[in-house]
Amino acid sequence: MKGRFGFLSIVLFGINAIIGSGIFLLPNTAMKLIGPASLLVFVFDMLLVVSIAFCFAEDASLFKENGGPYVYAKEAFGDFVGYEVGFIIWVISIIAWATMAAGLATALGAFWPVLAQPMWRATIIVVLLVGLGTINILGVNVTKWLNNVVTVAKIVPLILFVAIGLWFMHAGNFTPLFPHGHYTSGSFGQAAIVMFYAFTGFEAIVIAAEDMKNPQHDVPRAIVTVMGIVALLYFLIQTVSVGVLGPKLALTSAPMQEALAQAIGPVGKYLIGAGTIISISGIAVAQSFTVPRSGQAMADNGVMPRVVGKVNRRGVPYVAVIISVLLALPLALTGTFSTLAAISVVSRFAQYVPTILAVLVFRRTRPDQTRSFKVPFGPVIPIVALLVSFWLLSQAKPVNLIWGLGALVVAVPFYFLTKKSRAAIERSTNRKD
Repeated sequence: MKGRFGFLSIVLFGINAIIGSGIFLLPNTAMKLIGPASLLVFVFDMLLVVSIAFCFAEDASLFKENGGPYVYAKEAFGDFVGYEVGFIIWVISIIAWATMAAGLATALGAFWPVLAQPMWRATIIVVLLVGLGTINILGVNVTKWLNNVVTVAKIVPLILFVAIGLWFMHAGNFTPLFPHGHYTSGSFGQAAIVMFYAFTGFEAIVIAAEDMKNPQHDVPRAIVTVMGIVALLYFLIQTVSVGVLGPKLALTSAPMQEALAQAIGPVGKYLIGAGTIISISGIAVAQSFTVPRSGQAMADNGVMPRVVGKVNRRGVPYVAVIISVLLALPLALTGTFSTLAAISVVSRFAQYVPTILAVLVFRRTRPDQTRSFKVPFGPVIPIVALLVSFWLLSQAKPVNLIWGLGALVVAVPFYFLTKKSRAAIERSTNRKD
């Protein structure tokens, strides 16, 4: 169908969905927690997220409909588990979209102080969310074009940062490996869960599968390609940040801006600052596309009111778009990035864990179904990814676990209410027949 995403557009979409504000703002946090050993944290997170992405790729090769983790959980474990996963995906994706809108207003306010005033901040948020919702309703072609342009625009400053910064690194900045010359118990786990946020978002590729030209073939390849590009870029960014700033990296709130400013002067600061704004804008575009489709997938499967899944003549779930915008607006106007980011990391595992388990289930229940991608080494990678995921969750603060996974509890009564309503409609239809 004309207007659907081809392989290159899927790759750009995936890169855009992952690279947001995290990599621009979090390298200093990892440095503060564990020093130059933060490079090892990046490798750890990279291996974990690639392992999880492999599981997503194999599951995606079996399906072509929207929903991603929701569909996999539903088919592997039944309606209730699927509903729980789908509900939390939609809730957290709305929160994440709202957070990016608030983050963009903050970033613009840092460049032009007048925009930091409450009235202008609110105006920016409303224009962004309503504007992106309107663009989505206009159709996939507009969103695809905007996504491709923004993704390329935000990758350029990151590549320039690495290319320039490599010439200004100092070997002495990589020692001692740990702050104060010794390892502090628990610091690796804390840094790993914080930095994991920068890698999240790849699941957006599979949530909108129906808008891809050949999802069962292209989506698995795109996931693997995207994660390889992002992981390498992130590692190089952290290496340059440590190599240029050394201990000062732990003290700055804008690590990449500070590093490039130290290397080439004020122009470096403005280059990365512009990249930050473009990056946040770009991920907001990607989220505006995937957020409504999480709701649509659940409606299509009968666990949300069917009106949520209604589409216009361009095939866009316009009701889900409107609902998502209306819910994101108050969150963006009142929420903060740091708090919601920490909650977001924990909540992501509510979709990652069932997706990993689904690989093992589908190999048993669908052994003969053709897969365009299969995770290598049998069950080893899914099992290791599962064990490491639980370990990483154990490193989270209890309050973030409660908030991050609390939506699973909140979802329970909605599931039974929707199920009861659906049963009543079916009985009414049968009587009429």
